[in-house]
Amino acid sequence: MDRAQKEKVVDELGQIFESSGVVVVAHYEGLTVAEMQDLRGRARAAGSSVRVAKNRLAKIALDGKPCASIANFLTGMTVLTYSEDPVAAAKVVEDFAKENKKFEILGGAMGETALDRAGVEAVSKMPSREELIASIVGCIGAPASNIAGAIGAPASNIASILSTIEEKAA
Repeated sequence: MDRAQKEKVVDELGQIFESSGVVVVAHYEGLTVAEMQDLRGRARAAGSSVRVAKNRLAKIALDGKPCASIANFLTGMTVLTYSEDPVAAAKVVEDFAKENKKFEILGGAMGETALDRAGVEAVSKMPSREELIASIVGCIGAPASNIAGAIGAPASNIASILSTIEEKAA
């Protein structure tokens, strides 16, 4: 890899570190190619990405970025999993680590907040952006459906009273 390619990688990593809601660092030593492809597929499905990069270049890219605290995790064979959604990458990595004992989560960062192993696990248990939006919409929609039911109830009561009177008259 020549200097121009390294500069390009540092720029790409810098953009990743700036724009990501969460970045998780893990060791992947001993994983097969198929297992790594499985991790990448799961990440893609969840809206996150996986990147293997040289630790030295990643440390250069981290300089001055909000998640610079993950620099001390960048030793050995590391993989970066990141996403704009602050929860998606953590969920993917946690689920994958439960099934693959060779995959060891070291920690990560959520914005300027450094996360240790337990922090990544805690973030993975939080509801995702989509789940939060769905619950908010449900909370907003519930009163509206109650109001519609209350407005419609007198009309249905009147209709049932009229039908009862009609049956008695017949």
